[in-house]
Amino acid sequence: MGIEGVGARVARKEDKRFITGAGRYVDDMVVPGMKHAAFVRSPHAHAQIKKIDVKKAQAMPGVIGVLTGKELKADGIGNLICGWMIHSKDGSPMKMGAWSPLAFDRVRYVGDAVVIVVAETKGQARDAAEAVEITYKELKAVVDASKAMDKGAPQIHPEADNNLIFDWDIGNADETAAAFKKAAHVVKMDIINNRLVPNAMEPRAALGHYDKAEDHYTCWTTSQNPHVARLVMSAFYNVAPENKLRVIAPDVGGGFGSKIYIYPEEIVCLWASKKTGVPVKWVADRTESFLTDAHGRDHHTHAEMAFDSDHKILGLKVETKANLGAYMSLFSSATPTYLYATLLSGQYNIPAIHANVKAIYTNTAPVDAYRGAGRPEATFVMERMMETAARQFGVSPAELRRKNFITSFPHQTPVIMCYDAGDYAASLDAAMKASDYAGFAKRKAAAAKKGLLRGIGMSCYIEACGIAPSAAVGSLGAGVGLWESAEVRVNAVGTIEVLTGSHSHGQGHETTFAQLVNERFGVPLDSVSIVHGDTDKVQMGMGTYGSRSGAVGMSAIVKALDKVEAKAKKIAAHLLEADEGDIVIENGALKVAGTDKNVPWFQMALAAYTAHNLPGGMEPGLKETAFYDPSNFTFPAGCYICEVEVDPETGMTEIIQFVAADDFGNIINPMIVEGQVHGGLAQGIGQALLEGAHYDNGGQLLTASYMDYTMPRAGDLPSFKVSTSNTPCPGNPLGIKGCGEAGAIGSPPAVINAITDAIGSNDLAMPASPSTVWAAIRATTKH
Repeated sequence: MGIEGVGARVARKEDKRFITGAGRYVDDMVVPGMKHAAFVRSPHAHAQIKKIDVKKAQAMPGVIGVLTGKELKADGIGNLICGWMIHSKDGSPMKMGAWSPLAFDRVRYVGDAVVIVVAETKGQARDAAEAVEITYKELKAVVDASKAMDKGAPQIHPEADNNLIFDWDIGNADETAAAFKKAAHVVKMDIINNRLVPNAMEPRAALGHYDKAEDHYTCWTTSQNPHVARLVMSAFYNVAPENKLRVIAPDVGGGFGSKIYIYPEEIVCLWASKKTGVPVKWVADRTESFLTDAHGRDHHTHAEMAFDSDHKILGLKVETKANLGAYMSLFSSATPTYLYATLLSGQYNIPAIHANVKAIYTNTAPVDAYRGAGRPEATFVMERMMETAARQFGVSPAELRRKNFITSFPHQTPVIMCYDAGDYAASLDAAMKASDYAGFAKRKAAAAKKGLLRGIGMSCYIEACGIAPSAAVGSLGAGVGLWESAEVRVNAVGTIEVLTGSHSHGQGHETTFAQLVNERFGVPLDSVSIVHGDTDKVQMGMGTYGSRSGAVGMSAIVKALDKVEAKAKKIAAHLLEADEGDIVIENGALKVAGTDKNVPWFQMALAAYTAHNLPGGMEPGLKETAFYDPSNFTFPAGCYICEVEVDPETGMTEIIQFVAADDFGNIINPMIVEGQVHGGLAQGIGQALLEGAHYDNGGQLLTASYMDYTMPRAGDLPSFKVSTSNTPCPGNPLGIKGCGEAGAIGSPPAVINAITDAIGSNDLAMPASPSTVWAAIRATTKH
């Protein structure tokens, strides 16, 4: 490891422009002749559109165009799709309801886009949007997935009887039933995983530009995967031919999953640009983001776990109702199925598992993957169950987990996943030591003297990252491959450009990817440029989500670096009149091992391009391309321990200590990894204590601003203690597992386990607000 190479704590290269305000986001983009858009959105959760009158709006100052869904449909623009096919257990395909980018016959949630107004200024567009007159016939709405299938509930899509999208299962029901028959103990729980709003720092935005002279479209968008956006908009939505569409995702201020998808606004802005003859920019305000960004979580689950007399797990039964909102978003079907139920084995050796998932339409914003995507929901079920079981049995929560840990690898679970490597006891031991778990009783007694309730809770999570291989996910219904691409260009003066299909929206790719190059060739980080986010510059790629940038994106870079290195050594051997096998690369030079003969890196690069003295038959130049398709998922894991104090008079909870011990495999930049963990913990603690999206019975979002939806602030969070004990992943050349989602996955159950331990009541829903905790304490006192 060098001072800038793999394993070094290098400050992020990209941060200079971000902290000095020099980042370039979609809202910073200006195109000559650009105009501004505002959307007219449904104020109703469910209604028929009877009439749209745009005459008054069209006559207002600055208005260039007012366009409706009927015009969009007439131009052949397609409906939005879900890109992962799920079949119900009876073999029938999922019921995908039609989602027009502009609703023209019916609206299905508050915020559904109906009309786009294009005007000279943003203010004029918004004024004219308010002047559009729409006559609705309001219909009954349903917002609760547990009620949406009831007899007489409003029918949201004609394609989905009783609002059921699919009824899917995994595992073996007969083997699981047999396991329960011989159980000595059965633990049962009803668990709700609360709905969340992603709240990236940068709201979504889109700028569509149709160039009539070139018959070419350009879309600037806040996207985590611009190539997939181009593919879908051309192949499925009929916006533009793929060869005439360029998608650019510049700096993106956070995504957390909510910017993976293609939303109506990108499609409509491109279409509107062609219709009006001007570039069209739309930037969401915060309330629009609350209403229309894909929400996360929203599971209602009944779980049962069977144990033998020695407290070994025999079987697990899970029934989940997943609320997918009013429409199926791009990856929504995968989240409660293959990203959730396949992780229900957790870190534990469970011989038999059966899970049933019913996905249901409601009159709410669409629900899709949000940081962790299915893994937080699975971990919350498993870790609440394990903590509850330990309390019922009167045994140590730590030792119950340890007794049931998987200890031999590879390990095939009953729900598809084959875990390749891990040491779960090491993370448990590290977390217990860092938290002084053994000394908790003394601290609890000290808190009691102050009139406070002190509790401790743990969570042992596992997740699946770097989703692949493509053939496997294709067989499970995925509509795209999940490989990644890279191109490494060595310029004539030795500087290097890395073109990657991964996309950075806060993860530090410009630094960590450059560290790989430094480690291999010894060139300084400042000589390495990382290019991403532009479909005209980078060959086809799959973007960033599911903690795949390291395990998949970097592995593609490694493959390209291998090819560059092989050619560079051939050139150096020829220049040095040495055997190719004797060439080594050290400190920015290619050397003959055991001698002082060398050629500097830049000189070798120049030789590649002058081509005056190359080995016979070698092509000039030095750039290589690679595609990498992983052989398996990666499986980060860890143990989190949370310690809290609760004021019984107010229900206020303070996190006194939070310890995270993770196994991320090999680590490129420890400082960036720690930052990723901190961010994930903040989001997970936010879910546990503060955040929750709530609709009234009529489908109005009651938490549509920061006045009503509580985001965690610095004062709500402790100073985290984080550590890693790394088991290299055998499935990729770098041994990387992924770290971006872990904090959000493992922290919610640790927090809730700690609070329930403190108050002596296991009946506590997220978010555990002061009023919720206070009510739980009072309910326990009454009993």
